[in-house]
Amino acid sequence: MSVVEVAREAYREALPALSVSLVAGLLSGVVLGGMQDELRVVSGLLMLVPAFLATRGNVFGSFGARLATALHQGLIEPRVRGGDERLRAAVTAALVNALLVSVFAAVATYFVLTLLGLPHASLLTLVAIATIAGALSGAVLATAVVVVVFAGYRRGYNPDTIVGPVVTTTGDVFGLLFLLLAVRVVLALLGGGG
Repeated sequence: MSVVEVAREAYREALPALSVSLVAGLLSGVVLGGMQDELRVVSGLLMLVPAFLATRGNVFGSFGARLATALHQGLIEPRVRGGDERLRAAVTAALVNALLVSVFAAVATYFVLTLLGLPHASLLTLVAIATIAGALSGAVLATAVVVVVFAGYRRGYNPDTIVGPVVTTTGDVFGLLFLLLAVRVVLALLGGGG
C-alpha cells in the first residue's frame, strides 16, 4: 500500500468515530454546565472531575487495546460467549481497575485539597461519589468497548483505530452523567456536601 492509500484507509475508519466523539464531547460540556449546583454544594468536586474522566480513558483504553490485540492474534473470537475465560478475565480486570482508580482519584483529591488548605467535602462523600460513578460508568464502558471492538472487527475495521475515540467519548459522556447521578444520590443519603 502507498502512503496515500494507508492515510485514506485510516481516515475512512477513524473519521466517523471522531465525528461522533466531537458531538458527544459537546454533550459532555452541556452535562458539566448543568452540574453547577452540584459543583457548588460538593466542594472539591470540580477537581475530581478531570481525574475521574482521565482514569476512564486510561483503564478502558487499555482494555480496548487488550481486546484488539487478542482479536488480531486469534486468542478470542469477536463474539460474546459466557464461556470465554479470557474475555471474562479482561472485563473483570477492567471493572476492578476502574473502581480502584476511582477511589484513588477521590482520596488524592481530598488530600491535595487538604494540603492546599482549600475547602473540600468529606473523604466519605468524595469516595462515595467516585465509587458509585466509577461502578456505573465502568459497566457502560466495558459493554461499549466489547460491542464496538467486536462489531468493528467483524466489519473489517481495525479495532485499534476506533477504540480510542469510543472510549474517550463514552467515558466523558457517561462519566459526567454518572458523576451527576452519584452526587445526587450521595447528597440524598448523607445530606450536605461540605
